[in-house]
Amino acid sequence: MPDIARRPRPLSDLSPALARSVRGVLTDIDDTLTRDGAIEPEALAALQALRDAAIPVIAITGRPMGWSEPFARDWPIDAIVAENGAVALFRDAQGLRIEYAQDEATRARNTLRLRRTAERVLAEVPGATLAQDSAGRITDIAIDHAEFAHLAQPQIDAVLAVMRSEGMTATVSSIHINGWYGEHDKLSGARWIVQRLLGRPLDAETAAWAYVGDSTNDQAMFGHFPVSVGVANLMQFADRLHTWPAYLTPSARGEGFAELVRALLPINRAVPPAAPPAAPASTPGTPPAAH
Repeated sequence: MPDIARRPRPLSDLSPALARSVRGVLTDIDDTLTRDGAIEPEALAALQALRDAAIPVIAITGRPMGWSEPFARDWPIDAIVAENGAVALFRDAQGLRIEYAQDEATRARNTLRLRRTAERVLAEVPGATLAQDSAGRITDIAIDHAEFAHLAQPQIDAVLAVMRSEGMTATVSSIHINGWYGEHDKLSGARWIVQRLLGRPLDAETAAWAYVGDSTNDQAMFGHFPVSVGVANLMQFADRLHTWPAYLTPSARGEGFAELVRALLPINRAVPPAAPPAAPASTPGTPPAAH
């Protein structure tokens, strides 16, 4: 496990033996693969290099189901787990499949609670606005603090206080404050999708997966995986982190992700320097229910 008492080591300290042990990659999306809501070319090339090397890649994000659909279809990845562990999107022989961690009755019961809590946040926290991707959300609410709006730390803390007083789980990403009802989170979502797609328990092979992230809502994942990696822009949250990744890339966002992939792949499978094809346009238990 990473040493959570100390800041991360440089990615160059990742040993070749440990890099060779990685057989799958779990990654955040916003500000880990993307910049300003669009995937960076370096990250898209790195994802394709992993696909070519037959290394599964699963994105774990706080973004909504609706926002995630085109990327689950078009990016060279195996799945996206959206809404912080609540919704899984992956392709099968019939096309794009969407499944939920909560059953339909639970989601229906939570709908009114989500709306009422959102109304309370907007009424009680001056400057709070719903995230612009809110129309695509099924199981949570999101308040924009750094994507199209800006909230100072006291406002962020006030939003968190309202959400938690309503019994929500609440986290802060690099762009949004997310709140939801339920026990799921990024780690439970990772466990679910690995079992669902690969038929194997993630906790039996934790050392074989790398996790990459950039914000405070990645801390549970950083603490769970020996090969946990922050891209360089994670350092903007240095004063708010209690659990650090094991390693930090030299570069930020998509280039940082590409640096990790270069470290993981053999030299003859390195991320190609040529520009990749243009990214798709973006609009920046109980067995799960299928949709």
